[in-house]
Amino acid sequence: MSNLFDLSKEVAVVIGATGVLGGALADGLAAAGARIAVVGRNAERGRARALEIQKAGGFGEYFSADALDRDSLAKAHAAVMREFGAPTILVNAAGGNDPKVTVTAQLPFDKIGLEDWRTNFEMNLVGGVLLPCQEFGTAMAERGKGSIINIASVSAHLPLSRVVAYSASKAAVLSLSNFLAREWATKGVRVNTITPGFFPAEQNRKLLFNDDGSPTPRTQAILGHTPMNRFGESKNGPSSRTIRCPAAATSRGPRSLSL
Repeated sequence: MSNLFDLSKEVAVVIGATGVLGGALADGLAAAGARIAVVGRNAERGRARALEIQKAGGFGEYFSADALDRDSLAKAHAAVMREFGAPTILVNAAGGNDPKVTVTAQLPFDKIGLEDWRTNFEMNLVGGVLLPCQEFGTAMAERGKGSIINIASVSAHLPLSRVVAYSASKAAVLSLSNFLAREWATKGVRVNTITPGFFPAEQNRKLLFNDDGSPTPRTQAILGHTPMNRFGESKNGPSSRTIRCPAAATSRGPRSLSL
């Protein structure tokens, strides 16, 4: 049965492996035997992730690239080809929310700046799917083999309050992924999305926790609609199993409620 998960003949490009979720995905693919191209802008975190993979007995190297720069991605692609061979797996884990487009009492919806909106959309859609798929996905289709995994979000299916630009951009990620799945299915390339739930990170920590570490009302509402009554956690991230809201857990309202 273990052969079903043997990726020893695969080359996986993980864009955003310098982050928490992308890094955890890179670790998992490496543990299954894939050679991992850790791709991102932060060289320090990228090299550290590659080193961790190597220490665990896997194959990992860091390749510098900006997901919003096609030329940068092309250079990384060429470097991966030289080092590992043709990529057969692409994981697009770049993206995230931005306080500049998060609705608050001080920043209502109608005051969100257009440039800030564009920046967040570009990060999640253009850098998160479009340019990497144009660069790596097109080559996979030409070779007739590949698997692309894009990171969506619960908010792509059910828009959440406050993170309006993030929700809208992740919904666009779903749509573009569906388009590419249809276009490349006959060319040997699978395109799928993963929909994570809530993972505490620096980008959303202030929304989820007070300065003293206690959960905010938003966290209580989220966990009140989460059957496991906890946030997700990466393998190497801080444990979320202690973040529970017993009062909220006793009431399971409809999942369509705005959070």
